Amino acid sequence: MNADSTVRVACPYCGERISIAIDAGADAQRYIEDCEVCCRPIVFEVWRDAAGDWGVAASREDDA
Repeated sequence: MNADSTVRVACPYCGERISIAIDAGADAQRYIEDCEVCCRPIVFEVWRDAAGDWGVAASREDDA
């Protein structure tokens, strides 16, 4: 993925697929953003692996 990439991730609450933008400013990030569909808080963890590819995990805020 490049700096302008968006990733589709399933909301851990409602299951709807939402798009998030990747900020290439850091190799690893953790932040909370509300689901566009159900408005519940999702914890996103974004990282770059050894090959330079992005990985994204989405989890419920109450699981964090």
